Amino acid sequence: MFFSSLNRKQKEAVGLLQIGTFLEYFDLMLYVHMAVLLNELFFPKTDPHTTNLLMALSFSSTFVFRPFGALLFGYIGDTVGRKASVVITTFIMAFSCIIMGFLPTYAQIGIAAAWTLTLCRLAQGLSSLGEIIGAELYLTEITKPPHQYPIVALISFSACAGGMAALGLATLATSYGFNWRIAFFVGGVVAVVGSIARTGLRETPIFIGAQRKAKAALSDVNLSTKPLKKIPCIMKRSIVKQQWHFFIQCAWPVVFYLRVLWQPA
Repeated sequence: MFFSSLNRKQKEAVGLLQIGTFLEYFDLMLYVHMAVLLNELFFPKTDPHTTNLLMALSFSSTFVFRPFGALLFGYIGDTVGRKASVVITTFIMAFSCIIMGFLPTYAQIGIAAAWTLTLCRLAQGLSSLGEIIGAELYLTEITKPPHQYPIVALISFSACAGGMAALGLATLATSYGFNWRIAFFVGGVVAVVGSIARTGLRETPIFIGAQRKAKAALSDVNLSTKPLKKIPCIMKRSIVKQQWHFFIQCAWPVVFYLRVLWQPA
């Protein structure tokens, strides 16, 4: 078993990141699986054109903003630290989920409900991809091949498992009268606990080593930042590869558009 080769800190990190990713995608997919029910509660019914526009924006915004979340939290992970990126993304997902659980309906506060819900979905979209990529990068830097491959792959499995768990809970809410707000409360509160637990993670040795070498180089050149571009210890990524990864993630909203809106009659 590949876990047997890990030390205690590595096992704790693997467990925290797997559970955190599960909860992150549980929270993310709750709305997707209950969209029909929630759209009836949070969007106006008087103007069908406005309703359809807001519903489409709320649904697709999560996937439209995923590439931008990857860029934002990729930058945070490369400058502040790997640990910071996975903690921040989980907190964003947790609090947006809690806000959605407390959010009054359209009948109570009007169009503000629709826009608040859409903003929460934007926040979830930004954090979702940054979380899973940050977790995969963290595990990549604290483990070594060949055990590294199945450990990192488990992150994607945890994300899918979180989506399936959200589907099960959404089925209870939409088909059996289970209170949908409880689902968001549970997901949000547990995610907050998971976020706090993640603060106990240590920064990866690779990132710490790169920072130490960069600081030493800065001190040698009297704090000039220009030579940083020539320091090999700074982990640079190919701009071309970044662009291709960005466009690959941009395919998500296109796929959902074709799947949801272009269904045969």
